[in-house]
Amino acid sequence: MSIYDQLKARHRQERDSYPQNLSVRVHRALSWLNKAEQCTDDDSRFTFLWVAFNAAYAQDFEQKQQFGERFRYQKFLSKLVKIDSNNLLSQIVWDNYSGDIRAILSNEFILQQYWDFHSGRITEGQWKESLAFAKSLSNRALGNSNTAEVLAILFSRLYTLRNQIIHGGATFDSSANRKQLRDCTNILEKIIPVIIRLMMDGQNQIWGEPVYPLINS
Repeated sequence: MSIYDQLKARHRQERDSYPQNLSVRVHRALSWLNKAEQCTDDDSRFTFLWVAFNAAYAQDFEQKQQFGERFRYQKFLSKLVKIDSNNLLSQIVWDNYSGDIRAILSNEFILQQYWDFHSGRITEGQWKESLAFAKSLSNRALGNSNTAEVLAILFSRLYTLRNQIIHGGATFDSSANRKQLRDCTNILEKIIPVIIRLMMDGQNQIWGEPVYPLINS
Protein backbone atom coordinates (compact mmCIF):
# COMPACT_ATOMS: atom_id res chain seq x y z
CA MET A 1 0.00 0.00 0.00
CA SER A 2 1.41 3.39 -1.00
CA ILE A 3 1.74 6.30 1.39
CA TYR A 4 -1.11 8.00 -0.43
CA ASP A 5 -3.34 4.92 -0.01
CA GLN A 6 -2.61 4.82 3.72
CA LEU A 7 -3.38 8.49 4.25
CA LYS A 8 -6.45 8.43 2.00
CA ALA A 9 -7.88 5.46 3.90
CA ARG A 10 -7.51 7.41 7.14
CA HIS A 11 -9.06 10.51 5.58
CA ARG A 12 -12.11 8.53 4.45
CA GLN A 13 -12.60 7.20 7.98
CA GLU A 14 -12.22 10.55 9.74
CA ARG A 15 -13.31 13.26 7.30
CA ASP A 16 -16.89 13.53 8.57
CA SER A 17 -15.51 14.69 11.92
CA TYR A 18 -13.25 17.34 10.34
CA PRO A 19 -14.15 20.97 9.78
CA GLN A 20 -14.94 21.34 6.09
CA ASN A 21 -11.95 23.59 5.38
CA LEU A 22 -9.56 20.97 6.77
CA SER A 23 -11.23 18.12 4.90
CA VAL A 24 -11.02 20.08 1.64
CA ARG A 25 -7.36 20.93 2.19
CA VAL A 26 -6.44 17.32 2.99
CA HIS A 27 -8.50 15.96 0.10
CA ARG A 28 -6.83 18.29 -2.37
CA ALA A 29 -3.33 17.76 -0.99
CA LEU A 30 -3.79 13.99 -1.14
CA SER A 31 -4.96 14.15 -4.75
CA TRP A 32 -1.71 15.87 -5.78
CA LEU A 33 0.39 13.54 -3.64
CA ASN A 34 -1.27 10.65 -5.47
CA LYS A 35 -0.37 12.20 -8.81
CA ALA A 36 3.23 12.77 -7.69
CA GLU A 37 3.56 9.12 -6.70
CA GLN A 38 2.52 8.08 -10.22
CA CYS A 39 5.17 10.21 -11.96
CA THR A 40 8.51 8.79 -12.99
CA ASP A 41 10.39 12.03 -13.73
CA ASP A 42 11.67 14.44 -11.07
CA ASP A 43 10.34 17.58 -12.79
CA SER A 44 6.76 16.32 -12.53
CA ARG A 45 7.18 14.76 -9.09
CA PHE A 46 8.59 17.95 -7.63
CA THR A 47 5.89 20.08 -9.24
CA PHE A 48 2.99 17.94 -8.03
CA LEU A 49 4.51 17.64 -4.54
CA TRP A 50 4.74 21.42 -4.34
CA VAL A 51 1.11 21.73 -5.47
CA ALA A 52 0.19 19.30 -2.67
CA PHE A 53 2.05 21.56 -0.23
CA ASN A 54 0.26 24.58 -1.64
CA ALA A 55 -3.12 22.87 -1.25
CA ALA A 56 -2.31 22.22 2.39
CA TYR A 57 -1.19 25.69 3.48
CA ALA A 58 -2.35 28.37 1.00
CA GLN A 59 -4.33 31.24 2.50
CA ASP A 60 -6.44 34.01 0.97
CA PHE A 61 -4.93 36.47 -1.47
CA GLU A 62 -5.30 39.46 0.87
CA GLN A 63 -3.02 37.76 3.40
CA LYS A 64 -0.62 36.86 0.60
CA GLN A 65 -0.33 40.49 -0.45
CA GLN A 66 0.09 41.66 3.14
CA PHE A 67 2.66 39.16 4.37
CA GLY A 68 4.18 37.46 1.33
CA GLU A 69 4.17 33.77 0.49
CA ARG A 70 7.37 32.85 2.32
CA PHE A 71 6.11 34.33 5.58
CA ARG A 72 2.89 32.35 5.27
CA TYR A 73 4.44 28.96 4.64
CA GLN A 74 7.08 29.51 7.32
CA LYS A 75 4.30 30.28 9.80
CA PHE A 76 2.48 27.15 8.63
CA LEU A 77 5.59 24.98 9.11
CA SER A 78 6.16 26.41 12.61
CA LYS A 79 2.59 25.50 13.52
CA LEU A 80 3.11 21.94 12.32
CA VAL A 81 6.28 21.57 14.38
CA LYS A 82 4.41 22.71 17.51
CA ILE A 83 1.70 20.06 17.14
CA ASP A 84 4.14 17.33 16.08
CA SER A 85 4.08 15.39 19.35
CA ASN A 86 5.95 12.44 17.84
CA ASN A 87 8.70 14.67 16.37
CA LEU A 88 8.17 13.29 12.88
CA LEU A 89 9.47 16.43 11.17
CA SER A 90 12.43 16.64 13.52
CA GLN A 91 13.31 13.05 12.68
CA ILE A 92 13.22 13.79 8.95
CA VAL A 93 15.51 16.78 9.45
CA TRP A 94 17.90 14.81 11.64
CA ASP A 95 18.01 11.76 9.37
CA ASN A 96 18.50 13.74 6.16
CA TYR A 97 20.59 16.70 7.26
CA SER A 98 23.95 15.18 6.34
CA GLY A 99 22.56 14.02 2.99
CA ASP A 100 19.85 15.72 0.95
CA ILE A 101 19.42 18.76 3.20
CA ARG A 102 23.12 19.60 3.36
CA ALA A 103 23.34 19.17 -0.42
CA ILE A 104 20.40 21.52 -0.92
CA LEU A 105 21.81 24.19 1.41
CA SER A 106 25.21 24.00 -0.31
CA ASN A 107 23.80 24.37 -3.84
CA GLU A 108 24.09 27.96 -5.05
CA PHE A 109 21.78 27.33 -8.02
CA ILE A 110 18.74 27.28 -5.70
CA LEU A 111 19.88 30.26 -3.64
CA GLN A 112 17.90 33.31 -4.74
CA GLN A 113 20.79 35.67 -3.93
CA TYR A 114 22.96 33.83 -6.44
CA TRP A 115 20.54 34.80 -9.19
CA ASP A 116 20.21 38.30 -7.76
CA PHE A 117 23.97 38.62 -8.27
CA HIS A 118 23.76 37.46 -11.88
CA SER A 119 20.94 39.96 -12.44
CA GLY A 120 23.17 42.74 -11.15
CA ARG A 121 21.14 43.46 -8.03
CA ILE A 122 23.80 42.47 -5.48
CA THR A 123 27.55 41.83 -5.45
CA GLU A 124 29.35 38.49 -5.64
CA GLY A 125 30.45 38.93 -2.04
CA GLN A 126 26.86 39.43 -0.91
CA TRP A 127 25.52 36.22 -2.42
CA LYS A 128 28.44 34.22 -1.04
CA GLU A 129 27.86 35.78 2.37
CA SER A 130 24.18 34.80 2.16
CA LEU A 131 25.14 31.21 1.36
CA ALA A 132 27.58 30.97 4.27
CA PHE A 133 25.17 32.65 6.68
CA ALA A 134 22.28 30.31 5.84
CA LYS A 135 24.48 27.24 6.28
CA SER A 136 25.77 28.52 9.62
CA LEU A 137 22.25 29.40 10.77
CA SER A 138 20.90 25.99 9.84
CA ASN A 139 23.77 24.19 11.61
CA ARG A 140 23.09 26.21 14.75
CA ALA A 141 19.35 25.56 14.48
CA LEU A 142 19.97 21.82 14.14
CA GLY A 143 22.24 21.89 17.19
CA ASN A 144 19.49 23.66 19.16
CA SER A 145 16.81 21.24 17.90
CA ASN A 146 15.06 24.16 16.21
CA THR A 147 13.32 22.16 13.52
CA ALA A 148 11.11 25.06 12.42
CA GLU A 149 14.17 27.21 11.64
CA VAL A 150 15.87 24.45 9.64
CA LEU A 151 12.66 23.87 7.67
CA ALA A 152 12.28 27.59 6.99
CA ILE A 153 15.79 27.76 5.52
CA LEU A 154 15.27 24.54 3.57
CA PHE A 155 11.95 25.66 2.11
CA SER A 156 13.42 28.97 0.99
CA ARG A 157 15.63 26.89 -1.35
CA LEU A 158 12.76 24.67 -2.42
CA TYR A 159 10.77 27.83 -3.15
CA THR A 160 13.51 29.14 -5.44
CA LEU A 161 13.46 25.87 -7.38
CA ARG A 162 9.68 26.05 -7.47
CA ASN A 163 9.90 29.52 -9.02
CA GLN A 164 12.41 28.35 -11.60
CA ILE A 165 10.11 25.55 -12.74
CA ILE A 166 6.68 27.18 -12.43
CA HIS A 167 7.76 30.44 -14.07
CA GLY A 168 9.52 28.71 -16.95
CA GLY A 169 13.03 29.45 -15.74
CA ALA A 170 14.15 25.85 -16.29
CA THR A 171 13.97 23.33 -19.13
CA PHE A 172 12.06 20.10 -18.69
CA ASP A 173 14.43 17.17 -18.15
CA SER A 174 17.44 19.49 -18.37
CA SER A 175 20.83 18.10 -17.39
CA ALA A 176 21.64 21.49 -15.86
CA ASN A 177 19.47 21.12 -12.76
CA ARG A 178 19.29 17.35 -12.20
CA LYS A 179 21.16 17.26 -8.89
CA GLN A 180 19.22 19.96 -7.08
CA LEU A 181 15.94 18.73 -8.52
CA ARG A 182 16.64 15.17 -7.37
CA ASP A 183 17.69 16.29 -3.87
CA CYS A 184 14.70 18.62 -3.47
CA THR A 185 12.25 16.02 -4.73
CA ASN A 186 13.63 13.39 -2.37
CA ILE A 187 13.15 15.59 0.69
CA LEU A 188 9.69 16.78 -0.36
CA GLU A 189 8.60 13.16 -0.80
CA LYS A 190 9.41 12.61 2.87
CA ILE A 191 7.95 15.84 4.22
CA ILE A 192 4.62 16.19 2.36
CA PRO A 193 2.99 12.99 3.68
CA VAL A 194 3.99 13.97 7.23
CA ILE A 195 2.48 17.43 6.75
CA ILE A 196 -0.83 15.88 5.68
CA ARG A 197 -0.74 13.44 8.59
CA LEU A 198 -0.07 16.23 11.08
CA MET A 199 -2.96 18.27 9.72
CA MET A 200 -5.26 15.31 10.31
CA ASP A 201 -3.79 14.89 13.79
CA GLY A 202 -4.50 18.57 14.42
CA GLN A 203 -8.11 18.57 13.30
CA ASN A 204 -9.01 20.90 16.19
CA GLN A 205 -6.52 23.51 14.99
CA ILE A 206 -7.55 26.47 12.86
CA TRP A 207 -6.24 25.92 9.32
CA GLY A 208 -8.15 28.68 7.59
CA GLU A 209 -10.35 28.70 4.54
CA PRO A 210 -8.81 27.43 1.28
CA VAL A 211 -8.04 30.11 -1.32
CA TYR A 212 -10.76 28.60 -3.52
CA PRO A 213 -13.41 27.15 -1.20
CA LEU A 214 -15.50 24.17 -2.24
CA ILE A 215 -18.74 25.34 -3.86
CA ASN A 216 -21.54 22.82 -4.08
CA SER A 217 -23.60 23.70 -7.15
